[in-house]
Amino acid sequence: MATVLVTGANRGIGLATSLSLGRAGHRVFATMRNPEGATELADAVRDESLPITLSAMDVDSDASVADAVGEIVSDHGVPEVLVNNAGIERRGSVEELNLAEFRSVMETNYFGAVRCMKAVLPGMRSRGSGRIVNVTSVAGRISTSPLGPYAASKFALEAISEALAQEVKPHGIRVAIVQPGIIDTDMARAITTEDTGSSYPNSRRLAGMFTASLANPTGPEVVADKIRGIIESDSPQLRHPVGPDAEPFLAWRAGMSDEEWVDWGAADDESWYEGVKRDFGLDARMRD
Repeated sequence: MATVLVTGANRGIGLATSLSLGRAGHRVFATMRNPEGATELADAVRDESLPITLSAMDVDSDASVADAVGEIVSDHGVPEVLVNNAGIERRGSVEELNLAEFRSVMETNYFGAVRCMKAVLPGMRSRGSGRIVNVTSVAGRISTSPLGPYAASKFALEAISEALAQEVKPHGIRVAIVQPGIIDTDMARAITTEDTGSSYPNSRRLAGMFTASLANPTGPEVVADKIRGIIESDSPQLRHPVGPDAEPFLAWRAGMSDEEWVDWGAADDESWYEGVKRDFGLDARMRD
């Protein structure tokens, strides 16, 4: 059994991952900004006597990451696995979204993951083993409006993960990228809300697409089980799409030229809705 540090463990994929790993017997350090608010996880740990410790860590803060990881290392040694899951979603057109929102999503989703990797890598390298699992998204390979800011942060995390994998393989450290599709989380549910103040139609369209997809939801447990499988296997596979729509979305984009992709996103409403219905069987039209 491995010792695993999970970030963003208070809800969604992080919560499901912590529970899946703890129930399998792994020693889990579930971190989040506010452990007092993680009542669902705390109740499960208590009721099931799971080997999970909740602790405070803000991935946006150098000091918080250093303190939290330092405490774990001091008491239990360097974690064998880091699961970088903490993330936030920001959406809006490039023109209309405040620049601070671009910085915020990059700070958490990209720099937050880099902070955590830098905190554990020296110990992993010294030991000669380790596993880093970075949770990105299908949006780490496919960018569509109004998720440009979010996709940019996930593209960045994919890129640094790919570079890191090359650096650390000789030191016995493996890197894996997990790419969820549309998963039933609070973040995904938030996207179903249209930005009615936008001058662009993309927010309404994407809200409809997520609403249609979540009518038959895929729970975060699917991603948690994938992460547990990665941790428990010796596979060198770098990228792991997960969820019933992840590989179809990626294949769909791969089947288009860049120009065709831009044309799809820039199409008039009727053409866009017809395309989503034809290719994915989803009626993305928002209903009053």
